[in-house]
Parts: sequence; structure tokens; C-alpha cells
Amino acid sequence: MRSFDYTRASSVDDAIAAHAQTNTVFLAGGTTLLDLMKLDVMRPARVVDIHKLALTQIEVLDDGRVRVGAMVSNTDLARHEAIRTRYPVLSQALLSGASTQLRNKATTAGNVMQRVRCGYFRDGVSPCNKRVPGSGCAAIDGQNRNVHAVLGGSDQCIAAHPSDMCVAMAAIGATVHVQGPNGVARDIDFLEFHRLPGDTPWKEHALNDGEMITHVTLDAPLPHSRSAYLKLRDRASYQFALASSAVIVVLDGSTIRDARIAMGGVGTKPWRAQQAEAVLKGQPATQAVFQQAAAAAMQGARSYGQNGFKIALGQQAIVRNLSTLVA
Repeated sequence: MRSFDYTRASSVDDAIAAHAQTNTVFLAGGTTLLDLMKLDVMRPARVVDIHKLALTQIEVLDDGRVRVGAMVSNTDLARHEAIRTRYPVLSQALLSGASTQLRNKATTAGNVMQRVRCGYFRDGVSPCNKRVPGSGCAAIDGQNRNVHAVLGGSDQCIAAHPSDMCVAMAAIGATVHVQGPNGVARDIDFLEFHRLPGDTPWKEHALNDGEMITHVTLDAPLPHSRSAYLKLRDRASYQFALASSAVIVVLDGSTIRDARIAMGGVGTKPWRAQQAEAVLKGQPATQAVFQQAAAAAMQGARSYGQNGFKIALGQQAIVRNLSTLVA
């Protein structure tokens, strides 16, 4: 690991001021950052430790939304009564990710900012436009079975977004609250926070220089809804999704009155399947309708060889989840 300066922030303003120096990063739980520093993929000149900041509250707001502090651990968020009862899909997604030890350290904001697990990005030597802009993408013609996307990719990058939590939040709907220099705060719609790779895959999110996530506010749950997270992977232990689905449905008898669907493992960002939602609304809760919705969700999907099976697997993740929810 290379040498770097270290400072511990005592407040949000203190953290943002310390971050003003070039090539500075925030350290929260460190479950991704420290790995990438050890691998020499990230080489910050300064690390600003924010894990002691008082951003650990989970609050139910008067309008039914839930406000989650940036430093709430994945374990505390998954186990919180308001999350388990109002957003089962989020609790399930969190508990399906990583290991107990990592969930105890990982934070809400850190999970939102989680970087890709592409081996070519992490090996430090292969062509990778995320790591070295303009160097190419070794994954497109290389090993791309596990952590590479069939939706949202470009000829610059096909790395899949790795988070389970973010898939659930994409289905629920959320707002990311950030604060920047001079106390300037702004809100970012969750679906707009993560960027598609396009021609600039190194720009992974909508944060401006010097900004820090302070909270994430979840939309109020759909009344009378039921929800679940389904994660498909090679083994049930600590592993990233090959395909996953976060599904929220509201039934009126045997008719689907409303639906929210998001997918993981198959997209370069947490993938909201709004075309699938449109197919479901107002339709009977049948296998035929579920299959039509699943096919709509994967419209535009592109196989890069080894990961082509994800097109069918992604559809299965939706159909199986819906079938279980309406049973």
C-alpha cells in the first residue's frame, strides 16, 4: 500500500473541508476502499475518516418516507423494525449481500458508492477504461461470465453494478441527499445517481467534486404492497448476483394494480425495469403475464459471449419472484 495522509473528521463541514485537497477520498466502513488501496487500484493522497460522524439515525417521517443516515451500517438497516415491516425487499437484499462481518462494517452511503467487481478493473494491469481512461475494456472479449452486464453496457465498459441494497432502493424509489462546499446541499433522484458507462465509464455517479452523501430518504411504501428480493448466484454463500430481482406488487383481487421491479447482476447500474412494470399494471397475476413482463425487462439486452445466459436468467429472476409474491 502506498503512503497517504490521514485525517479524522469531527463534522460534515469538517469532512468536506478536508476533502478539498486533490485526490482525497472519504473512508466510511472501508469494505471497498481499503481493498482497492491494497490492490493499488486506488491511490489517494489523503484519506478523510468519516466513520464517527453522527449520521447513524433511521427516522420515519410524517409523510411516510424513511430517512436513513449515511453511516447506518448494513446490519442495522436490515434489522431495523421500520425497514423490516415497511420495506421487506430492502431488508432481504441487505441480508443476501456479503457476510455478517462485512455487513457490520459497510455503510449505507458506502454501499451506494460501491465500485465494480470486474477482475480487469481490480487486477491493476489489464486494459480498463474505469481505471485508465482510453485504455480499452478487456472484459468485452475476455472472461465476462460472472460480474458483467447485458443491459446498459457500451463499447467502453460492461462491468455490472455489484450492490444488492441499491437494487432494492431502485425499486422502492429514493432520494440521495448530498452536501458540498460552503454548506450547499442538493437532492439527487436515486435512479439518476448511478451513471451508465457510455463514453465516460470512469464517471460512475452524479456527485460533484467535494460533495458527500449525508442521507438517503426512501419513498413511502406503496399501500397494501408485498415485496421480495430474489438473488440467483452460483452458491448461496458470500457471492455476487448473476441475476437478481427486487419486486413490489399491489394486488386488487387477482389483478396487479401496481408494480415496481428492479434488477441486479445484469445491468451496469441498479436497473429499474419500468417496461416490465407497464406490462404488469392492470393485468391478471398469471404466469403468461409474468413472462411477458420479464421479456420486456430484458429488451435491449446484449450478450458478450459467456454472460449471454443472464438474459434468460434475468427473466427467471422476475418470473420466480412474482410467482412467489402472488401465491
